[in-house]
Amino acid sequence: MKPLVFGRHCLAADTIPEVDQSLLLPLRTGRLKLRALNDADFVVHERLFSNPDVVRYLYDEALTDDAARRHLSLRHWRGLANEGGWANLAVDFGGQLIGEVGISFVNRVHRTCEIGYVFLPEAGGQGLATEAARVAVDIAMTFHDAQRVVARLDARNSSSARLLERLGMRREAHFHRNEFVKGEWTDELVYAVLADEWTVTTKFN
Repeated sequence: MKPLVFGRHCLAADTIPEVDQSLLLPLRTGRLKLRALNDADFVVHERLFSNPDVVRYLYDEALTDDAARRHLSLRHWRGLANEGGWANLAVDFGGQLIGEVGISFVNRVHRTCEIGYVFLPEAGGQGLATEAARVAVDIAMTFHDAQRVVARLDARNSSSARLLERLGMRREAHFHRNEFVKGEWTDELVYAVLADEWTVTTKFN
């Protein structure tokens, strides 16, 4: 099973942004609980980010030990990020951490947000990533008043492209060899959805 990954930047956070505390956690969908990440998630977090298959399409190399612990600590919930930052949520299925989603408030003037996610390979094939990614878009539309939500991914990441299309996002750009990542030139795809094309389904507190 291929890991489902996109949103390169949300998985490489190295600063703690200013935050907005308006979103109350946890959030629940039909099958999932989206909650704050914490130190108890380290074992699964390291499994995710030390797996070469999972990080293949991300900017960072595989992380282990202290680097993985620091990476997790920067993703602890402090509220929704203000302009330029990312906020990350744990995705819990049946009491087990299976992945993470991220929401970035890219630009206040243009009301643009970006989403990203990463999941354990064994969580694939059940629609769980789609369910969680929908919540990420709902958060962007509701709490950031987004006019536009985008997702950026390596063009080789066909699994994530199909997921975005299932969400109803459209492919708006294919940049050819525009980034030099891990020793090679890579293509990038950009998907997007506008506010008037999206129906929020998550029930927020």
